[in-house]
Amino acid sequence: MRFLLLHADFIEYQPISKEIQTAEDIPSKSSKKIDEVIVALVAVEKDDDESLIDEVGDELKAYGQMIKCDNLLIYPYAHLSSDLADPSIAQSLLNSIEEKSRNLFQTVNRAPFGWTKSFNIKIKGHPLAEQSKTIKKKSEDPSKLKSESTGESIALKSEQVLKSTWYVQTVEGNLVPMDEYTFEKNSSFSKLADYELSKKRTVVEVPPHVKLMKRLAIADYEPSSDGGNMRYYPKGRLMKSLIETYVSSMVHEYGGIEVETPVMYDSNHPSIHSYFNRFPARQYSIKSDNKQLFLRFAACFGQFLMAKDFQLSYKQLPLKLYELTRYSFRREKSGELVGLRRLRAFSMPDCHAFCKDIEQAKEEFVKRFELSLRVIEGLGISPNDDVDMVIRFTSDFYDQNKEFIKTFAARLKKPIIVEMWKEKFFYFIVKWEFNFVDSLGKAAALSTDQIDVENGERYKIEFVDSDGEKKYPIILHNSPSGAVERVIFALLEKADKNGTAGKTPALPLWLSHTQVRIIPVASKHTEFGEKIVDELNKNNIRADIDDRELSVGKKIREAESEWIHYILVIGDKEVDGSELVVRERLSKSQYGIALDNLMKKIKQEISDKPYLPLNLPVYLSKRPLIMV
Repeated sequence: MRFLLLHADFIEYQPISKEIQTAEDIPSKSSKKIDEVIVALVAVEKDDDESLIDEVGDELKAYGQMIKCDNLLIYPYAHLSSDLADPSIAQSLLNSIEEKSRNLFQTVNRAPFGWTKSFNIKIKGHPLAEQSKTIKKKSEDPSKLKSESTGESIALKSEQVLKSTWYVQTVEGNLVPMDEYTFEKNSSFSKLADYELSKKRTVVEVPPHVKLMKRLAIADYEPSSDGGNMRYYPKGRLMKSLIETYVSSMVHEYGGIEVETPVMYDSNHPSIHSYFNRFPARQYSIKSDNKQLFLRFAACFGQFLMAKDFQLSYKQLPLKLYELTRYSFRREKSGELVGLRRLRAFSMPDCHAFCKDIEQAKEEFVKRFELSLRVIEGLGISPNDDVDMVIRFTSDFYDQNKEFIKTFAARLKKPIIVEMWKEKFFYFIVKWEFNFVDSLGKAAALSTDQIDVENGERYKIEFVDSDGEKKYPIILHNSPSGAVERVIFALLEKADKNGTAGKTPALPLWLSHTQVRIIPVASKHTEFGEKIVDELNKNNIRADIDDRELSVGKKIREAESEWIHYILVIGDKEVDGSELVVRERLSKSQYGIALDNLMKKIKQEISDKPYLPLNLPVYLSKRPLIMV
């Protein structure tokens, strides 16, 4: 059973229509408002039964005492889980929770079960106002849970009860217990710490990037698909392609060897089945002929099976295999899906390095850390200002590698969050990630790397060492950028933060669909504007022309709303003169400049980034109107 507990100034809700045939009968559909209340959003899951009711009551009462609130609303909320109980069981248990709670709270209400409801809620601003809880039957042993019934790996289920010790590592390399560290108030670092400790992944508010991705016609939800599978409009497809090309070129420069592997695998393959239950992810399952297949959630399976068939010598290590998976699939919980931050289908640059021993793995780990820093900075995300780092390791690894661990905070010149395990719980012994925290305090991992000490042997990947003996490699799992979609999420959220701070929100010039917009004052100026557009596009600068029958002012406003960096208004003066008048959006300036000099200026800014042509007609009058 899963809960999201919210301490609210008020909630107002109204039943709209029956969502299931067995929805309970209610006297009226009138709205109801409750002030100063604990709102318990509840999802009843398979295997939940009456044995949980006392513990549920204790948790609710403890929360009420902690925040000093004696009013409770029990609100059925199926979106917290993808593994729901039968409706009749769920309703019965919710009734039991209500009955139990009446002995624990002064006032108890319950929203109707099985109804679609509209609601408006104002959550208080204190640190305890949002709490998530998961309550399971005591008889369950996490190490023996089966993955087949839910599509969840044993590692994922066990991760929910994993005990960790949390620290902050200072720039000097000292480990400070998390509860003794003084965080800067409202900083992204403090929000990341809260996110990691609270495990609150469910989204109850739409983050800014969702509105921006729609307004800028980058992406949108696809209602006819499964949740977390998005549609990408021409501008979004171009943006994704440019990011993919850039990241791949950086990995090639590092020495990555690009391969391609299938998107689905046999669940009963012995190596894959074993690895699946060591990887914390949820899967999509497919039946084909006599096989039970699943959609990959990483490039590991195909690359490891490929490496198994290689004849390898220690002289060829580290071997670096790379694939940009379009797509990887993870069946994330519906309540956690939001915009581009958390998806069920995503594009992941995935580079594995096969190393001869732990020392070579550590050396490569540092190189890939530096690669990741260069990549995200090149994408427009500052390692210093926009992301915070989490590193996770076993206590044994830390005891043997303290100086190695210290290098990361020192290199970043900022503190990092540390999660330490007493024992090795997954297949890796150390893992780091860069996290971007959005305006709602939700974190998303971007760049990451791991040192994997199990899968070389699990997949029987062998190399001949200098002593002539066959050995298993240590494997590193690196994504230097993280999912491509999350990069766009981070860039949009960063732009929104800049706008909130009084700066001009924008995307990097090299990722902007239109880099220069030409606006003729009248139809007689269009021919001259076309020549400028042609010259810019021939020089790998994306330019278009607004030839629609609109006022110049409206065209300029629309160009501004599309975040176009350079706007050229073409009138008699420009046709007859040697200079163009440029409106530069970021600097909020207007100046005269020759076309050649403008092209030099733009190309200097985007010189080290990939180029792709416009993904829409040059003439705005020829473009479809995307309704978002």
